[in-house]
Amino acid sequence: MTAHPALIAWPEDPSDAAGLALWTSEEIAAATGGRASAKFAVSGVEIDSREVVEGDLFFALKGEASDGHRYLEGAYGRGAAGTVVEHATFGSHVLVGNTMAALEDLGRAARARVDAGIIGVTGSAGKTGVKEALYAALDRASRGRAHRSVKSYNNHVGVPLSLARMPARTSFGVFEMGMNHAGELAALTRLVRPHVAIVTTIAPAHIGHFSGEEAIADAKAEIFEGLEHGGVAIIPRDNRHYERLHAKATRHAGRVVSFGQHPDAGARLVDAVAAPGGGTLVTADLSGRKVCYTISQPGDHWVANSLAIMAAVEAIGGDLGAAGLALAEMEGLAGRGARHEIAATGGDGSGKALLIDESYNANPASMAVTLRQLGATPATRRVAILGAMKELGEAEARYHAELAGPVSEGKVDRLVLVGAEMAALADALGKSGALSLAGKIDVAHVQTASEAAECLAADGVRGGDAILVKGSNSVGLGAIVRSLTTRER
Repeated sequence: MTAHPALIAWPEDPSDAAGLALWTSEEIAAATGGRASAKFAVSGVEIDSREVVEGDLFFALKGEASDGHRYLEGAYGRGAAGTVVEHATFGSHVLVGNTMAALEDLGRAARARVDAGIIGVTGSAGKTGVKEALYAALDRASRGRAHRSVKSYNNHVGVPLSLARMPARTSFGVFEMGMNHAGELAALTRLVRPHVAIVTTIAPAHIGHFSGEEAIADAKAEIFEGLEHGGVAIIPRDNRHYERLHAKATRHAGRVVSFGQHPDAGARLVDAVAAPGGGTLVTADLSGRKVCYTISQPGDHWVANSLAIMAAVEAIGGDLGAAGLALAEMEGLAGRGARHEIAATGGDGSGKALLIDESYNANPASMAVTLRQLGATPATRRVAILGAMKELGEAEARYHAELAGPVSEGKVDRLVLVGAEMAALADALGKSGALSLAGKIDVAHVQTASEAAECLAADGVRGGDAILVKGSNSVGLGAIVRSLTTRER
């Protein structure tokens, strides 16, 4: 039988010769300076024994409150093929002096062995969505050889873990990097060593740990310090800290690309038109090259994010067509914009309501954007359950009170505020008469997520409702989302 010409012509890749295992015991020992008790191979890397699956490598990390060595039996019981430990154990393992240092070493080895285009993403908001969209675009165009950090694994443990999970055959890697303090990103970006580094935006997230937004901009700009020689920095042209970011970027990047509506932006918005289903049809100019694509996710913030995504795909040598398709098909992320159709009674008689899940994170900028989007969402009644915003420092009360304007723009009919910090907003709404564009707002202020759930249950979910749930993750509003999605249609 003669092979089809298309199969014969399938392009070869040097990485095709790489082994199929993620890591062998010999490779782990060489990377970490450890000693292997036996030969073994692993297909994954895990730090939580409860999430270990068959074939994983389990790192027994020591934390302030726990020691992974206490969970070795559970890890082996769930199928761990090997572990990395600080003292000899009964199963196959690699013995090292310090398991956290060993995880970082394995991450460095993973980065060193790949011939891949690497993108780093940070910012005060939008970084997880940008990371996921970039992954979808690059994976689509690379025969499934893209890799990214999962969930929000973006800190001093999550970044080396995400690197250690990167296969040798990877063509593109996308890594999210976060920070709460100055100096953290500098360390993370030197592990990742990106070819392209993105700052999505600068806003007062975690501002309680900083002297002001300028200090946040400086800390976010640390991502450029790890850029590979000739790397590309991508920064928001419309942000008021653009000049500050640009000054830092030019010291480390071979090229700086800005994105936004500004006439001088390298990735410039030409036009944005509402698309069926709540998304946006975007026309952009990428340094003189016009592209047109659809974004499935609603909101002006996603229009801005998409410009950064397109600029990054072009900079890394990806496929802009695949990126456009990925943006058109992308669904909302759990806790970060996922939309659910849930069962409802009464109201407009439709038997359904819209639940918008933004329960994972909140800062003043993302709250304002999300509330404005709620106001643009078709609904017979708009309900907002807003949890406290954390780590805002001395200006905490002011930032919460200033949400009165966005609440009004959100055309909110029923508002449930959760947490002590929200007292400032409740007071501001009381002084303003609590009026929205839709009329008088029905406001309740409670202390816990369970009390908020009781408020919603007492009022009922009505047909035609649009229900927004948003707050800092520690407030626990995700429990309300999980409860409501049991009503999913």
